[in-house]
Amino acid sequence: MKLFLAAGIVFLTLLSCKKSETKIETTENPDGSVTTTTIETEESSNLDSAKINNTVDKAKDKLNTAGEKIDDAADKAGEKLKEAGEDVKDAAAKGAEKVEKGAEKVKEDLKK
Repeated sequence: MKLFLAAGIVFLTLLSCKKSETKIETTENPDGSVTTTTIETEESSNLDSAKINNTVDKAKDKLNTAGEKIDDAADKAGEKLKEAGEDVKDAAAKGAEKVEKGAEKVKEDLKK
C-alpha cells in the first residue's frame, strides 16, 4: 500500500513538471502596421508517463501477489490451528476416560 501511494505521488509530481515557453513575434506589414503574435509552447519533462504508468502497474501486481501469499499463509495457519485444537480435544477426552476408569476401579476396591 505504501509503495502504491508513493508511486502515485511521484507520478502526479512528474506530470506537473512541464516547461513552457512564450515567444512574442513582431512583424511589420507592407502597409506600415505592426502585427504582434504570441506563441506559447509547452514541453513536458524528459520523463515518459507511459513508463511511470507501467511502474505503477507493476507495483500493483506485486502488491496483489503479496496479498495473495499472505491470505494463503493465513488459511494454512488457520487449518493447522484447527487440527491442533482437535488433537487437544481428543487428548483431553482420552485423559478424562482414563480418570473415569481409575475412579471406578477405586470405587470397586473400596467396596471390597
